[in-house]
Amino acid sequence: MNTLEIIKIGGNIIDNHHMLEKFMDEFTKLDHPKILVHGGGSSASDMCQKLDIPIQMKDGRRITDSPTLDVAVMVYAGLINKNIVAKLQAQSANALGLSGADLNIIPAQKRSGTEINYGFVGDIDRESISTYFLKRLLDEQIIPVISAITHDTNGQLLNTNADTIASTLAAALCQTCKVKLSYCFEKPGVLQNVNDEDSLIELLSKETFTNLKAKGVIKDGMIPKLDTAFEALYQDVQNVHIKHAHNLSNQTGTELTL
Repeated sequence: MNTLEIIKIGGNIIDNHHMLEKFMDEFTKLDHPKILVHGGGSSASDMCQKLDIPIQMKDGRRITDSPTLDVAVMVYAGLINKNIVAKLQAQSANALGLSGADLNIIPAQKRSGTEINYGFVGDIDRESISTYFLKRLLDEQIIPVISAITHDTNGQLLNTNADTIASTLAAALCQTCKVKLSYCFEKPGVLQNVNDEDSLIELLSKETFTNLKAKGVIKDGMIPKLDTAFEALYQDVQNVHIKHAHNLSNQTGTELTL
């Protein structure tokens, strides 16, 4: 395996049937071995509202109390994960849906020592990733489809940011092959003006990101996404892009550089 593509899908793509179908068509055409990591779109928040569970967010990250964790597990590792797997199977792409607990691929630690209590949120590092089983699956031409649920190895499931999972997987696997990491959503990439899709930033350095963040140009959920994306570059991932989910086969979008 010379090149591996790790693709994280999120945002409105997951919530939009037509856009998700088009993404799946693009995804299955990629020639290289590939891993798909997915978030939950707005589905978890929608389910929380239906169940009258308060939604708590801080700097684009979800605070996960016990009821919210139950919803996250049901929605991320259940409904969304199996829906994606079924769509891949429909296109003759053999896929296996996984959480971080399955095959112990992504052990995590419950977040602690922070000013904010994030609840049942798991932090991960590349040394703990079980790359052995992932490589075995890829060698058998099976596509791992990984949800944003991890575990603490003591029986406790944890909610872990899907962007972080994609970045950490890329960092762990780039030790043995070239890894291309793409964060895909409904925008063409990182924008100077979130309301103007023609304001694409084609090349984004860490210094420029820091400046634009300070000016409030880059804000909200894009900040943790880019934090994890740059972390992948710091950990020797060779190629990182933020792009539209329908542009998988080309290099359009925002390329990150240190």
